Amino acid sequence: MDIIFATRDFISRSQRVMAVATRPRKSEYEKIAKITAAGMVLIGVVGLVISLLLHVV
Repeated sequence: MDIIFATRDFISRSQRVMAVATRPRKSEYEKIAKITAAGMVLIGVVGLVISLLLHVV
C-alpha cells in the first residue's frame, strides 16, 4: 500500500509543479543556449590544452 500512496503523492506534487511552471521566453531560451554553448567550448578548449600539454611532455 505504501507504493500506491507514494505514487499518488508523487503524481499530485508533479501536477502542482506543472501548473505553476511556465515555458521560458525566447530571450531566456537564447541566454541559456549561449551559456551552454560557451561552457561546452570552454570544456573543449581545456581538454585540448591538456591533451597538447601531455602530448608535448
